[in-house]
Amino acid sequence: METIKNKTLTGERALFASDGLHIEQCIFENGESPLKESGNLDIAQSIFKWKYPLWYCHDVTVANSMLTETARSGIWYTHGIGIVNSTIEAPKTFRRSSNITLDNVSLPLAQETLWNCNVITMKNVTARGDYFAMNSTDITATNLNLTGNYGFDGCTNVTIENSTLLSKDAFWNCENVTVKNCTIIGEYLGWNSKNVTFIDCTISSLQGLCYIDNLKMVNCKLLDTTLAFEYSTVDVQVDGEIASVINPTSGIIKAKAINELIMDGTKIDPAKTQIIIDEFHQSDPRQAGIVCN
Repeated sequence: METIKNKTLTGERALFASDGLHIEQCIFENGESPLKESGNLDIAQSIFKWKYPLWYCHDVTVANSMLTETARSGIWYTHGIGIVNSTIEAPKTFRRSSNITLDNVSLPLAQETLWNCNVITMKNVTARGDYFAMNSTDITATNLNLTGNYGFDGCTNVTIENSTLLSKDAFWNCENVTVKNCTIIGEYLGWNSKNVTFIDCTISSLQGLCYIDNLKMVNCKLLDTTLAFEYSTVDVQVDGEIASVINPTSGIIKAKAINELIMDGTKIDPAKTQIIIDEFHQSDPRQAGIVCN
């Protein structure tokens, strides 16, 4: 493997179509697409300052490196890339790429990042930006800290654990999502999705968890979560009270209390939803098949 070390590389396509390079302590600037169409790259302690550095690449490792904000749209149509201990400041990174591994990576300007990608593994990743991971599939994330609206819109086969998401409208239009031991704060969580499971999660959401086909919640806490479950099929077990529930389609809801329950017989059949609670805060606990423990 050829080594390129301690160099400043400039000009468009500086190392175009390279194969089998170890790149260390280098700076890429003043030229687009420096490594386009390259493969078998080992990149360490390097800085990318210009657009499109890793397009149409394969089998790439990047460590202790940085893509600055001006290296925008940096990694597209690339397959087989692992990035560790690095900062990706550039927006619009990763598009139509696959087999992506991010470990201890910071993405402070992650707008439109990880779009239409497949097989993504994230560990200890911090990201800030809207529409994170839109329309991507086969995602596994552990210790993800995401700040930004509309996260994971249109995704399939997602598993997220031990993470924090501050994200309005997260998990819309998704299928096969499992979220474990996470904190999620954001309005309108999970609409228009199918097969969504939350386990040991703490959630705060306005009008969240609606229009979901097969919503499952196990030992979750809902903090100030109002107008929940509208037109969803539910298997919900909440550790604590629910501020308000509106018109679930069918299933079962277990909670310590429900402060407000709206079951409009002109919209849904209340008999199709069983509600089991310890306390009921409305005047008539007999409506809508409620069982008080």
